Amino acid sequence: MARRVAKLLTAVLFLTVLLTGCGGSKDNGTIKIGEVTRSIFYAPQYVALTKGFFKEEGLDVELITTPGGDKTMTALLSKQIDVALVGSETSIYVSLQGTEDPVINFAQLTQTDGTFLVAREPISSFDWNSLKGTTFLGQRKGGMPQMAGEFTLKKHGIDPQNDLKLIQNVEFANIPAAFTSGTGDFVQLFEPQATIFEKEGKGHVIASFGTESGRLPYTVFMTRQSMLKDRKASVQKFTNAVHKGQLWVQEHSVEEIADAVAPFFENTDIDVIRNVVKRYKDQGSYAADPLIDKEEWANLQNVMKEAGELKGVAEFEKLVDNSFAELAVQSVK
Repeated sequence: MARRVAKLLTAVLFLTVLLTGCGGSKDNGTIKIGEVTRSIFYAPQYVALTKGFFKEEGLDVELITTPGGDKTMTALLSKQIDVALVGSETSIYVSLQGTEDPVINFAQLTQTDGTFLVAREPISSFDWNSLKGTTFLGQRKGGMPQMAGEFTLKKHGIDPQNDLKLIQNVEFANIPAAFTSGTGDFVQLFEPQATIFEKEGKGHVIASFGTESGRLPYTVFMTRQSMLKDRKASVQKFTNAVHKGQLWVQEHSVEEIADAVAPFFENTDIDVIRNVVKRYKDQGSYAADPLIDKEEWANLQNVMKEAGELKGVAEFEKLVDNSFAELAVQSVK
């Protein structure tokens, strides 16, 4: 992931400089979001859209999916989108490469990893040591799911490189199919695939990497520093709307949340959506406010260091601007 972002960053830097030189953007109240994937994990964002919270703030919001962290960051740097919803580690990768218009994290959406450990058969009394000597189908190297996975294994005294056979070269979209075709004894899966596997009898959730790896600024809204300056009013309204969505999710039932996000998942059974929402809500994955916590940022760096993906210090003060989140918390009740 880090290497892919670095290569793409080099390709778009020239374009970014040209666009930056054209002057500040007019704040017309329109914001284009690029989400790294379509996921029930991002429920508060969809609630803010379906419940009209962005419109209440006077914003016209367009949501597109820009699959993969590298594509999302390229779209942000080249001004194809205004705001990116992506893992905060991508902003760190970009900052270590250097750019004239830094990417700044300004509102947090999720605060844990969103993957689960799935076994082929149900295990009533799971012990992490039972993974030793098995084949583990993990996530792609360099992304937060993979880093959170390895962090958890090490936490339980498992050396990912020596104590098991670790597979990390399968594309994200192909991991479920690889497992069902016989690859791996255990697999690390996002929802709703984990729930679908259980429903179809293809696998059984036995542990949560989100619970095990602790609180992290896992998925964050970020934008270019220039936009925070040139379109300050819209960024504030945007953050207010996100916080309204967060509060709504905290205050409403699983069934109500599932109904609110269902229009974004037309091909997913409503019972599956409910199960996924319940899992994420129960383990505290949905951030209750948009504030990016300094201790969680430190934990993120620890996870990245353990995975060998952090090549320098990612200073909180340089990559995080909590001023919009702080005002949103004060003003939105």
